[in-house]
Amino acid sequence: MAEDGAVTVYNNCVITDAKTNPFSLKAGLTQMLRGGAIVEVTNAEQAKIAEEAGACCLLVSEPLHRGISRMPDLSLIKEIKRTVSIPIMARTRVGHFVEAQILEAIGVDYIDESEALALADEENFINKHNFRCPFVCGCQNLGEALRRVREGAAMMRTQGDLSRSGNIAKTVKNVRAVMGEMRILNNMDEDEVFAFSKKIAAPYDLLAQTKQMGRLPVVQFAAGGIVTPADAALLMQLGCDGVFVGSEIFECSDPYKRVRGIIQAVRHYTDPHVLVETSCGLEDTVAGLNLGEDRIEQFEHGGV
Repeated sequence: MAEDGAVTVYNNCVITDAKTNPFSLKAGLTQMLRGGAIVEVTNAEQAKIAEEAGACCLLVSEPLHRGISRMPDLSLIKEIKRTVSIPIMARTRVGHFVEAQILEAIGVDYIDESEALALADEENFINKHNFRCPFVCGCQNLGEALRRVREGAAMMRTQGDLSRSGNIAKTVKNVRAVMGEMRILNNMDEDEVFAFSKKIAAPYDLLAQTKQMGRLPVVQFAAGGIVTPADAALLMQLGCDGVFVGSEIFECSDPYKRVRGIIQAVRHYTDPHVLVETSCGLEDTVAGLNLGEDRIEQFEHGGV
């Protein structure tokens, strides 16, 4: 993406006002990630591995540490941007629109308003319509998803366990919750949608659009506990458009093989032969990601 005054050029398409990119354009930019895996990286070496393995986008973050979690160090983002050629995403605290302004100014392709970081505003989310950069937001149910879309989110991240424990149960639960509410919606009469929108606290027009489309009006990825190809394929078969893979995936003997296997599973999630191939020989590489007692105790006490 290049800018010249008030003119923005993206993939040879000229957008006249850089500050008022239409929502349809932002949603289109997130559609480009559909069917892929977004890999969280904490350094340039991991970024290169993820790119070579076929990641569609990189989520830049800093290693976990005690205290307040904020947006990543800008020098880290710049270093990774110089290292790879695929899109870059970075996190901002919920409600911290100045962090978002900074990330947009440095040239990230997507901004994740993430509950995985500390909250900057306990009541208000960022007005994402004020930015030209597409935003990603988390959700655990249909009402929450559509509220974030009303605020301008162009991609939803159905979020599960934030502790990096390798436990996929909460992610599956929340994805099933969103999909289950959409099935209920699709079987409703038009007159019932008004009451349902009030019940789940969702904007009526977006709920009606969801019913008409039979899916969320934006791309839906899943995140949390995804550490094997089988995990990724499970969430894709449940109806997601892609997955987020945490940086804990690099804590193994062969991170390239693990990342590549997950990406292949996302692309071929209904092909059992590919899933067999990508799942073979991973016992050693996933050993450090099992949810053992020592690891559970670490997370309960805020360790990494």
